[in-house]
Amino acid sequence: MIGAIVSAIVIGAIVGALGRLIVPGKQNMSIGLTLIVGIVAALLGTLIAHVFGWADTRGIDWLEHILQLALAVLGVWLVARMQANRSTGSSGPAV
Repeated sequence: MIGAIVSAIVIGAIVGALGRLIVPGKQNMSIGLTLIVGIVAALLGTLIAHVFGWADTRGIDWLEHILQLALAVLGVWLVARMQANRSTGSSGPAV
């Protein structure tokens, strides 16, 4: 159990940081928020990989890690967009 928590934090930190590097522009996110986005992406990616049977490989689970990274990129982009909308006072396009 402790090993799973530690690996989620480590993988979460890595995919969160990579997600911030991949998303274009400047994101006004704290390190803690980046870590949280990365951990959530890592856990969701692992869950989805297990559901589809992608995590049951003999070597490195590349599909699982790519999925985690893609979810981290999406999470960083969404959080950065929400923070930008909140700081400008805009709630999105007018309908």
